Amino acid sequence: MMSNRKRETSKKEPRILVIHGPNLNLLGKREPKVYGKTSLSKINQLIEKEADRLGIQVTIAQSNHEGELVDLIGSAKGSYHGILINPAAYTHTSVALRDALAACGVPAVEVHLSNIYAREEFRQHSLTAPACVGQVSGFGEASYILGLQGLFRALKKR
Repeated sequence: MMSNRKRETSKKEPRILVIHGPNLNLLGKREPKVYGKTSLSKINQLIEKEADRLGIQVTIAQSNHEGELVDLIGSAKGSYHGILINPAAYTHTSVALRDALAACGVPAVEVHLSNIYAREEFRQHSLTAPACVGQVSGFGEASYILGLQGLFRALKKR
């Protein structure tokens, strides 16, 4: 599922691809004690508001399918300056996503709503983070905002 923001943007504005991984479409209903009560739609609104403030153009996508996520990452070069990604469960299992992030040539920041390092042992290792310029976890929906800000700063330094 892909959505584009509808405001006019300058071609000079950084273009960021925001990717939400599996089961994030269930936010607000799924394990609210772990992931909070904020829906994905509300998180997307927060991202868009911060993007407007920073002067960033964002395209937002969510998929439960690993291959679709790999395709999104693989097609990012030439269209986007950066990727903000919450790989969700694929963080801990997907060599394919890790390889796509490493190969695409577009800087990425990984984000997580929960603190993955304070959770079950199998969630405490990220396969995808080493292919990213940074990672933010544990701040709920603010993780996305902090990640977007960090990615914006990293892009400005390039």
